[in-house]
Amino acid sequence: MDSTLLRIETGERLVSDLTRELARFCAGRGDGLLNVFVPHATAGLALIETGAGSEDDLGAAIARFLPADDRYRHRHGSPGHGRDHVLPAFLAPSISLPVLGGELQLGTWQSVVLVDTNVDNRSRQVRLSFLPS
Repeated sequence: MDSTLLRIETGERLVSDLTRELARFCAGRGDGLLNVFVPHATAGLALIETGAGSEDDLGAAIARFLPADDRYRHRHGSPGHGRDHVLPAFLAPSISLPVLGGELQLGTWQSVVLVDTNVDNRSRQVRLSFLPS
């Protein structure tokens, strides 16, 4: 198994596209599985189409289903921070993707994105692990 750690500065972005970095990591590795893992309690991963408004749609859906207000028992940090700790129950912190001939096998419009609602911490890590078949 080969593994590396990406450092992502999300800034004000809810969604950070990881697809290019994942493809670079897989290049030349042959067939296998790529596991992507976010070791944070307030971030998750998603497969979505990017660049066509889906990022804003995802943000709107998160705001509807997980509003950033004071309803949560987990209350340290910014107002609504409890929502950030619930997010990974809906957007998993890990995903496994097939790799054939060193290329990710994503659908035409699929991109792998980091989703981070936590405004208190904008520096993230993403662990990539390649498991050859």
